[in-house]
Amino acid sequence: MPPMPHKAEFRFTTKNALGIYRALLPELSDEVNPRSEARCVLERDDMLVLSVTAEDMSALRAALNMYLRLISVADEMQDLV
Repeated sequence: MPPMPHKAEFRFTTKNALGIYRALLPELSDEVNPRSEARCVLERDDMLVLSVTAEDMSALRAALNMYLRLISVADEMQDLV
């Protein structure tokens, strides 16, 4: 894979960090777009870190839209349960 010069990182502090992380794992294991890579880690019990790298800005934007939406939905679902 060629070098990926574009990167974004988000840190979410939430009581739902573990549940969101578990919900994202299946998505992170699938290669959604060969032009981008996403990584998600639990930094603490209440902090989720999402890092996305991409070959170009369009791929970065698309990956961020997808993962940020997934995180938002997973967080809302955790609050409903």
